[in-house]
Amino acid sequence: MKKLYHASHDESIERFEPRPPPSLDSGFTKNAVWAIDEERLVNYLLPRVTYYPRKDSKAEDVDRLIGPSGGRHIVAIESGWLERAMSESLWLYQFDPESFFVIDEGAGYHVSTRIEYPISKRQIDSPILELTARGVELRVVPSLWPLRDAVLESSLQFSFIRMRNARPRQDEAETHLEA
Repeated sequence: MKKLYHASHDESIERFEPRPPPSLDSGFTKNAVWAIDEERLVNYLLPRVTYYPRKDSKAEDVDRLIGPSGGRHIVAIESGWLERAMSESLWLYQFDPESFFVIDEGAGYHVSTRIEYPISKRQIDSPILELTARGVELRVVPSLWPLRDAVLESSLQFSFIRMRNARPRQDEAETHLEA
C-alpha cells in the first residue's frame, strides 16, 4: 500500500477532521481529510509551481520547460519565498492508507471522509533540503505567473499550490516595465 501524508506548519495535530475541499478544482465536493502519496509529496512542501513529464508529454514541451538539466521533477518558487523556505520547519504526518481512496492519480490526491489519526509524524527542518534529497530540481524565479501559464498550456503533469501567495500579476507586469 502507498504511504500517505499531510504536511503542515502545525506540530500539534492529534486528529484530522474532514473539512471542505481547499479548492473545487479537484472535482471532489465532500468534506474530507486530504492526503498526498509519497511520490507526489514534493508537490506540497512549498507554495509553488511543480511539473514533470508524463508518458505522453510532447518532447518540445519537455525541452522548453525542463531543458537540458535532465531534471525529472521541477519545483519553482518565487524569490521572495526563498529565505522562508530555507528556514521554515514543516511537520509531516503519516496516515494508515486503509480508509483513503484516490481522487486524482496524477496529483496524488487521496481522501478519507472519516476522522483520521496520524500513525507517525516527523519534522522537516528545511523543505529545500528535503526537496533536493528527493532528487527535485529547484528553480527560483521572480514571478510564478509566466511559468504557471506556460506549464498550464503544455502536455506536462503539473500542480499549482497556494498561488494566492504568489506576487500579484500586476507586480509581474510592473517588473517587466521597469527592466
